[in-house]
Amino acid sequence: MAACGGCRFFVLTSRTLCGTSRSASPCALPLTKHSTLSTSARTCSPDSFSSSTRKTPAQVGKPELITPSSGGVQRNLSAVAVPLQGQFRPLCRYDPLDLGDVDENTQKALACKHLRRFIVDPSLARIVTDHLARDIEDGKAVIFECNPGPGVLTRALLNRGAQRVVALESEANFLPELQDLESKVEGQLDLVHCDFFKLDPIGHGSMKPPAMYSEKLFSDLAISEVPWSADVPVKIVGIFSQRNEKSILWKLLYNLFERRSIFRYGRVELIMFISKNEYMKLVARPRDYKNYLAFGVLWQMACDIELLHEEPLSSFLTISRSNKKSTSKSTSDNLCLVRLTPREDLFNSHLTPLNGSTLVLMVKQCLVKRKRRLIEQINSWSPGSGSELNSKLCFVDDTMTGDVYPDEYKRLFELMEQSGNFTESWLYEEMLETTHTGHA
Repeated sequence: MAACGGCRFFVLTSRTLCGTSRSASPCALPLTKHSTLSTSARTCSPDSFSSSTRKTPAQVGKPELITPSSGGVQRNLSAVAVPLQGQFRPLCRYDPLDLGDVDENTQKALACKHLRRFIVDPSLARIVTDHLARDIEDGKAVIFECNPGPGVLTRALLNRGAQRVVALESEANFLPELQDLESKVEGQLDLVHCDFFKLDPIGHGSMKPPAMYSEKLFSDLAISEVPWSADVPVKIVGIFSQRNEKSILWKLLYNLFERRSIFRYGRVELIMFISKNEYMKLVARPRDYKNYLAFGVLWQMACDIELLHEEPLSSFLTISRSNKKSTSKSTSDNLCLVRLTPREDLFNSHLTPLNGSTLVLMVKQCLVKRKRRLIEQINSWSPGSGSELNSKLCFVDDTMTGDVYPDEYKRLFELMEQSGNFTESWLYEEMLETTHTGHA
């Protein structure tokens, strides 16, 4: 990575991609962007890249079956992985872990009884670790891998030189082989029987794996809370569940603004594959009245968003509830590898974890109707306040809610908090309308 004049340029390896068949004839991957998203009108500088040749797994159908689970192996783990400059896993230069081949890994993944996607192609696993090279070389953060399954990406991470990997596996069938791997890598891998996407369920009391509270997970791994201004303590890598992707992202968003769950421990970074449809909503810009929703505004406000890679869905093994194979080649079905890094300056004296959920609700209410004048929205909460706040934000009177940038919404909230003219009653005035529209 090289820097020049404040803009970042990422040098990436080009490759092409085969279709769902395993022939050697490649087909071109659509051009994608590698960019860090801006939350205001000031800057946004994407750089393009293309992709390389390899074979891809076929989509496989399999019915869902819930399997009783048992506890996994857990060991203490330092919150900060000590970097070994210029070194990889001991002996890995001479004795790298075998990543298997697509057919072998596919057969192992078929042990899954739930709706899931897997990386079974070693070439794709290496592409992911190439994008994580700077994270691995830095070595300061622990890497959590969500649902490693047959462990193809797990081995690729270790081969690349990751000093501390925590495998959070929800499916009991995959535990024995991952436990065997754990015993071979001299403390660099910790296996936990845990479903990351079901962390911190509602309620209290005893919890049976793979369900788990984040407090227990981080405590068992000896990972302590760090200040929000500290370096990223944990990086979470994986694929969002296709079954409830949007709900998981909303849950994480609320936890982020309230510094609950995993974000209680600091600026935990997400490096995840997300569907292209959700990614486009995540990075939608003002005046895109169809896609510019509260969901994207809040993520852009809270995080630096970086698109690392775009990959056709056919490159992943998909276990579904039926035996029907998915053969879609539409680019809208692509998965995007996205880095979400919580902003160090997210919180201040006016926006805190105590009122973070209030900001979330304010933005959701504003963007229910994206062509409504912002001044009318503000006046509905506090009559007569719209003109004053519009003036402080340098907005004209006909500025619509769908024209406002994420950082401007944050500034609006901070002005409302300072003004003293807004009481908690404004939170509930449009609650019924917001509820009817669901998560925006």
